Amino acid sequence: MSLAYTTEKQFAISAVRRACLLTSSVFNKLVKNETLVKGDKSPVTVGDFSAQAVISSMLHRAFPDDPIVGEEEAADLRAESGASLRDRIVELANEALTAELVIGDIAEWGIGPGSEQSVDNLLDAIDRGNHEGGRSGRMWTIDPIDGTKGFLRGEQYAVCLALIVDAQVQVGVLGCPNLPLNLSKPDEDKGCLFVAVKGQGAQQLKLTGTDPAPLTMSPYTPSSFSFLESVEAAHSSHSTSSRISAILGLTQPPIRMDSQAKYGCLARGDGGAYMRMPTGVGYKEKIWDHATGSLLVTESGGVITDSRGLPLDFGLGRTLGENYGVIATVKDAHAKLLSAVQKVVKQEQEEAKKPKAS
Repeated sequence: MSLAYTTEKQFAISAVRRACLLTSSVFNKLVKNETLVKGDKSPVTVGDFSAQAVISSMLHRAFPDDPIVGEEEAADLRAESGASLRDRIVELANEALTAELVIGDIAEWGIGPGSEQSVDNLLDAIDRGNHEGGRSGRMWTIDPIDGTKGFLRGEQYAVCLALIVDAQVQVGVLGCPNLPLNLSKPDEDKGCLFVAVKGQGAQQLKLTGTDPAPLTMSPYTPSSFSFLESVEAAHSSHSTSSRISAILGLTQPPIRMDSQAKYGCLARGDGGAYMRMPTGVGYKEKIWDHATGSLLVTESGGVITDSRGLPLDFGLGRTLGENYGVIATVKDAHAKLLSAVQKVVKQEQEEAKKPKAS
């Protein structure tokens, strides 16, 4: 009997790998070799659109009936003012689509030499990411460049693709072009693919798709337990994390990096927990920011919930609904961590009610 979602897993590895090669090319061509004005996000824009065009174009050929929840839409690219950006995106997307086939690639997915797509086809591919999500049916969700500031710094970012069926994440692939295969050897080989299928475990592969290694989270050991955190304090409250560390008596400094690469690191045993606590009112987490990562956690022996202890709900649409944060850790640490989180959240809510000294 064949395993479930074998074709989808093979496809997702192929699509994410091509998108990773594209984003690395964008970095080398547009960040390293061109002078960027401070705050210039144009390489990220080019990379986001191009990577989504590639993955969505491939999806349309492989699974034409599956809707896509994506981050980008092509309206601005269709305008005359977007001509220069559009030309660059089309060039890069076609470069990725027409690259030579490697092991695991299937030409019928619209890839390999001679697979150039027209401008309109690529813009339509980007716009296919407009699905609203929901509780039932199959859908794919794409985050073409997660961790934009990390991407611009030449540090950590991720290309993320997940298949959700009836609000359950079934397949997830995370591509991290700049992540060392071994975090303790940062100067050695870089470029990781993290792959998970529900009920089948999780693996790390090289970016070439070779050398699969099973992923298992580290058991809870207070002396070596550390948090994986966002680099940007605006993304998750560092002060909240510090208070939680104090309650648990943790002594190891946090490991800070951008993007869902944190989920991959957690799944392979780098660090003990990933928390993303709200920094303000009103922001809702997007499903593409956590779909792949959540499956990596559960398939490598962990638990992921919000700060109430409830599972993340991928059936609410394009977001996870009201933001109660995200807590991911190994099973034997989750109850302890959740208790500490709830205690700190309560303290902060009480402090917020106190009148400020004038």
